Amino acid sequence: MKDFGYSVLKDETIDYDRQDMRIAKYVLLQEPSIQLCIGCGSCSGTCAAGHFTEFNIRRVHTLIRRGETRLLKKEIQKCMFCGKCQLVCPRGVNLRNLILSINKAIEQIG
Repeated sequence: MKDFGYSVLKDETIDYDRQDMRIAKYVLLQEPSIQLCIGCGSCSGTCAAGHFTEFNIRRVHTLIRRGETRLLKKEIQKCMFCGKCQLVCPRGVNLRNLILSINKAIEQIG
C-alpha cells in the first residue's frame, strides 16, 4: 500500500450517554451557581496558578459538563485558592467552592 503522508484521525465525538455524570451532578448540588457561568474567561485570565502552570478553570468547568472526569484530579491540584477568579466573575460563581466540591466528589465517588 502506498503511503500518502497522512493518516485517519480517531473520532473525537463525545457520547454523553456513556459518560459518568455522577461528579457533575454532585458538584451541581453542592455549588448551584455553576449554572450561571457564561464562559467569558475572566476567571482564567486572572488566575495566578494559570500564569505558572497550564491550569485553566474554564477547562475544568467544560470537563465537568462533558462528564470527562479522569483528568479532573490532576487539574484541580494546580489551583492555589487565591480567589482572584471569584473576584472577577461577572456572574458571581463561587469558584473556590466549586474546586473544593470537585475534590470532595472525586474522593467520594472516585
